[in-house]
Amino acid sequence: MGTPLEHILMTHYKVDMIAFMDSHPEYFEEAITLALSDLQPQSMRAASLVWSCMKENDPRIQEYLKDIINLIPDKHDGHCRELLKILLRMKLSTEVEGVLFDISVTLWKNTKKKPSVRYAAFQIILKIAKKHPDLYREILSLTDYRYLDSLSPGIKRAVKRIMKELSHNRINQAGMAVCE
Repeated sequence: MGTPLEHILMTHYKVDMIAFMDSHPEYFEEAITLALSDLQPQSMRAASLVWSCMKENDPRIQEYLKDIINLIPDKHDGHCRELLKILLRMKLSTEVEGVLFDISVTLWKNTKKKPSVRYAAFQIILKIAKKHPDLYREILSLTDYRYLDSLSPGIKRAVKRIMKELSHNRINQAGMAVCE
């Protein structure tokens, strides 16, 4: 059946997978390598496990950032979502932000993608826009009804709430700038 990690990925629940990784941190590199591969369903499960076991801005993942970003467009929805979640926990250089932003916008606009993938892509868009506020107008155009209609009710509410908070924060910031 393969390595001990592959066996765990195929036969155990998530809590057991995490316990295995906690007991055997030497398998973390293999988990990343599997997460980047096309061996399904192990690849998606490995990506999910990496996300569950990693730290914020985990240095063990840093060298794989470009590979993760470049692989996202070719992965199926569940695998794509898990890779995006890993990237959400990493600090991104300006060098990779542009490529990731474009990929995320493409995923968000693809209304045939699963809502969970599109929402993860939207979260990446927001993360990058926080560093580059000039992207706010573009985000507004991305929340047009044609992109929201195909979302599940819960994700649609979350996106609307986020946009309301962003609008409120921008109005407050503009008001504060005028008052100063």
